[in-house]
This record gives sequence, C-alpha cells and structure tokens, in this order.
Amino acid sequence: MKSTLLIFMVSLIAFTACSKKNNDKDNELVRVVFNPGHLKLVSNSLNPKKKTMSALYGNEQALKSLSQETRKPEAGTVMKLVTWRYHDNPQYIGGTITGELVSIETVQTDHLGNTSYDIKNNQPGTSLPDKMERIRYFMSYTPFSRP
Repeated sequence: MKSTLLIFMVSLIAFTACSKKNNDKDNELVRVVFNPGHLKLVSNSLNPKKKTMSALYGNEQALKSLSQETRKPEAGTVMKLVTWRYHDNPQYIGGTITGELVSIETVQTDHLGNTSYDIKNNQPGTSLPDKMERIRYFMSYTPFSRP
C-alpha cells in the first residue's frame, strides 16, 4: 500500500511539474540563418546602441585586401556584411541570439578594379547609406587571426 501511494505521489508531482506554460514574450521571434555559400567568416561586430550584430563574410581576395595596409579592395573581392537585431536568449540568462534580419550589404570588385555596393532587406523608412562611406567601413574591418 505504501509503495502504491508513493508511486501515485511521484506521478502526480511529475505530471504537474511538466504542465507549466511558457509565457515568454520572445516566442514570436523568427531567427534567420544566413548561408554564406563559398564565403568565409572574416570578422564580426556588435552595436549595443542599435541592438544589432553583424558578420562580415568574404572570399580569399577579401581576406588579402583587408590584411594589406592599403585597405583597397583587390580585383575579384566579394564581401557581404549581414546585420541582425539581437534579443535576449530566453533559454540562457545573460545570453543573446540573432533575431530579425536587418540588411545584407555586398561589396564587389570586378576584374577591372571597379567596386560596387548593394544593400538588400533595408528597413523601411531609413535612408540609403552613402556608398563610398560604406565601402570604407567594409575596408576598416580587421580579419580574425587564425592559427
């Protein structure tokens, strides 16, 4: 009889403990995963004022261009700066996760040395950035040092 009562009590506690509803306000956040394709992660940055984080991806020419002192994109350079808003991670206290995609900016240099700039998924209501200023910003990144 005691064992039956014990099993009943443990079962009751187990079922009531698992019935808690998740009332997190972040349940409706959609995380976007960016596929860089053949590009490699070059560097990243964080903007706490805007609550955004960015990752710079590039090809081998981009790595070479960013490693040189001249800081000028070489022919064949392809770089993409992907920016997300970040949010508190509901599963880990003090952690953050990427949330909505803010923009994907692309800088490319053709075989003649002409550099172009493009932006996609720009937030509505914001003005387009100055292209030359954004290219200079791309070139200000320092690549991760790899062992």
